[in-house]
Amino acid sequence: SVLCSAILSSYLLGERLNLLGKLGCLLSLVGSTVMVIHAPEDEEVTTLEEMTSKLKEPGFLAYAAILLALCFLLIFYLAPRYGQSNILIYLTICSVIGAFSVSSVKGLGIAIKGFFAGQPVLQDPLTWILVVTLVASITTQINYLNKSLDIFNTSLVFPIYYVLFTTIVITTSIILFKEWVTMTVVDIIGTVCGFLTIILGVFLLHAFKDMDVSLGNLPQVLQNEQPAPVTRDDKNILIEVDNSSIAPEDKPKVFMLYT
Repeated sequence: SVLCSAILSSYLLGERLNLLGKLGCLLSLVGSTVMVIHAPEDEEVTTLEEMTSKLKEPGFLAYAAILLALCFLLIFYLAPRYGQSNILIYLTICSVIGAFSVSSVKGLGIAIKGFFAGQPVLQDPLTWILVVTLVASITTQINYLNKSLDIFNTSLVFPIYYVLFTTIVITTSIILFKEWVTMTVVDIIGTVCGFLTIILGVFLLHAFKDMDVSLGNLPQVLQNEQPAPVTRDDKNILIEVDNSSIAPEDKPKVFMLYT
């Protein structure tokens, strides 16, 4: 997503993507690969009853309440004031809402499998709650993502959104499915290093987007632009001194008056 959006926006929309931006996209992909390799196995949830018990746990309820409060604060207070100038406002709304969309997709996947297995999932209220939550969250995400794309550079929107969305999804999975219980020290270090690599890639993509850096002009960019001092012999100095006696200001001046 990060790589394709940056390259396509560069060629199709005429947005600028220099060498450092391309390296940032590559680092984002490398960090994502490292995170996937060290990702823990999520706790197996096969029925809607198990999903309901997970959603009713106090830890997840408190986490969901905090996300909702943050989302309302961003939508009704910060977005009207700073949304047009700060790229993080709209993208944070999309990322926070993404926690509910991912959880809804997980639950609906279980419901669909149960439906084909002959289970009465349509009579379960959780199924319809998940459908309404998914529709509302996806609609909100599309709305604010489009607003962000209308204002800010596409090659910046998708990487920053990717980092924020990944952070929220990982946190939600850890709290809802308790994935941290099965993680080893190596997996924790690998996940953190992969995430920091993504952060570094996005920083390169964002911080140096206005620099004209490419493989073609890289030697000129690295080269010192100050000219080397010119050494002159005594003959040139004497000639310069002799010619300096005829200074332009010593010549007569003619003033013309127009009426």
